[in-house]
Amino acid sequence: MAFSVIKQRNLWWAISSAIILAGIIAMGISWSRPDIGAPLRPALDFVGGTRLQLELDCSVPNNCDGPIDIAQVREVLATQGLANSSIQLLDKDSGKKDKQIVSIRTKTLNVEERTNLQSALSQKIGAFDPKGIQIDTVGPTVGRQIFISGLTALLLSFAGITVYLTFRFKFDYAFFAFVALFHDVLITVGIFSILGLVLGVEVDSLFLVSLLTIVGFSVNDTVVIYDRVREVIARNPDLHINQVVDDAVNQTLTRSINTTLTTLLPLTCIFLFGGDTLKYFALALLVGFIAGAYSSIFIASTMLAWWRDRKSDPVTLATEKE
Repeated sequence: MAFSVIKQRNLWWAISSAIILAGIIAMGISWSRPDIGAPLRPALDFVGGTRLQLELDCSVPNNCDGPIDIAQVREVLATQGLANSSIQLLDKDSGKKDKQIVSIRTKTLNVEERTNLQSALSQKIGAFDPKGIQIDTVGPTVGRQIFISGLTALLLSFAGITVYLTFRFKFDYAFFAFVALFHDVLITVGIFSILGLVLGVEVDSLFLVSLLTIVGFSVNDTVVIYDRVREVIARNPDLHINQVVDDAVNQTLTRSINTTLTTLLPLTCIFLFGGDTLKYFALALLVGFIAGAYSSIFIASTMLAWWRDRKSDPVTLATEKE
């Protein structure tokens, strides 16, 4: 029995709406929090400043007996004139022992200020492992340039895709493909906003790269379905648009699922074993690719059918450009 995507379209739209609404709420909460002040928790790439990641040296006796006390860390920062800094604990299991790591993001510090801060923290909470110390500094101007450049690239990709699909199909096709792309980006951003609130996950320049990749992947799936819609109409010009979309989705469903699964497998491996640098980049792609496959099958196609049926427009795609 053929699968009907049209019959349950209200369900597909409700699922997407619920996920997007949760993300929007999370973005609103993040924006209202003084320690974040943005829809997503920004990494050093965007806001500029200095980030110190310090790991306790557990080879020192009694140095790792208890967890790092954030209150003590904040007290030290206050004495250094850095009371508004962001503090995050990163407890990681190395397989042999728990690593106790504190990540501090603050204003730009020079070498002397960083040295004084590390010394004060070491005296207060314990000795740090020299091999586990990471220090990154980004100027605020560079951070803004990275954000503006990434956002510009994302907007241009949306515009370019819309123009291409308008010439390739028709404007209503292009519009609903745009809606599907926006759906994928909004879901990815919303989930990372939730992760930023719950787990302290930050977004950096790689996150913008992942959004651009998601847009390209999603539109590819949508174009495949739209092409099949046009082929079905060319063979059966009198068929109702709902049946046309159902037939097109069924004919491309296996291809879409297989393509998505084979893409998700290596991304899952990168997320699990690729290290901290690529971990959340891979996670963003995982979320976005799943959302992209979902939107191509359940959103872009059903909204197009709903619009054409609502307009009671005779189906004349057989005369469209090949």
